[in-house]
Amino acid sequence: MQKFFENVFSGISVIDAIDILIVAVVIYQLLKLLKQTRAEQLLKGVLLLVLATVITGLLNLHTINWILKGAVSLGAVAIIVVFQPELRRALEYLGRSKIMKAPLSQVDKEKGKKITSHIAKAIETFSRERVGALIVFERETSLTDIMESGTIVDAELSEQMLGNIFYEGAPLHDGAVIIREGRIYAAGCVLPLTNSKTISKDLGTRHRAGIGITEHSDALVLIVSEETGIISMASEGQLSRFLDIKTVEKTLLNMYMNTGETAEDGPILNRIINKLRGDKNV
Repeated sequence: MQKFFENVFSGISVIDAIDILIVAVVIYQLLKLLKQTRAEQLLKGVLLLVLATVITGLLNLHTINWILKGAVSLGAVAIIVVFQPELRRALEYLGRSKIMKAPLSQVDKEKGKKITSHIAKAIETFSRERVGALIVFERETSLTDIMESGTIVDAELSEQMLGNIFYEGAPLHDGAVIIREGRIYAAGCVLPLTNSKTISKDLGTRHRAGIGITEHSDALVLIVSEETGIISMASEGQLSRFLDIKTVEKTLLNMYMNTGETAEDGPILNRIINKLRGDKNV
């Protein structure tokens, strides 16, 4: 047995070990991306189909094997179409890596404190008066295509400006506000809705849109419920509810003070929220 292992490992060079390690890391990252998405179930179906093809070949079930081989061949093309959202998400994830980092929304610390103060005051007012609000903070993933669905404002961020936008009856109050580089860049924007089946049925379109944009980008989203005044925050496809103003302030300050943070560090914001509040994600 000892000689067997010696013979096996003697033929493996350092380059081979690095090659195997890289493949293992890639597979691990792919599984992480597929976890808890519809792609996970589809992948299980594909693997079952391949397994059935192998078994029917071994059992000499020629007709079934021929049909399955044809299905697998067509499936290679179909899988690209079916997995399109997941493939796009994977490419966006690679594009947001530290190697490809190109920060879009860095601001200096003093400006970050000023922005945080204005946002916190506006959110507190919205919550108290039950004004629905959806505020998206662009980070490293460009949201230009989302901005084009609304109206370009490019205005100085202030509590009064946000109040005017989200005032019930205002032309842009139904859509989302996009914050870019500390300015209100666009309003009345349409966000993609999440397809997650784990979201509570009590949550409406505003919350689903807030979660949806964080599934397609590294944005941070603040949401105020029009019906209850509850403050929520979405990041990396996860939603934290029942936040207080201090939690909002500390989370925003952390985002602006740590300007080197990348999309990979997105879950840090969720950990900060949970640490400050102890509430679990929905």
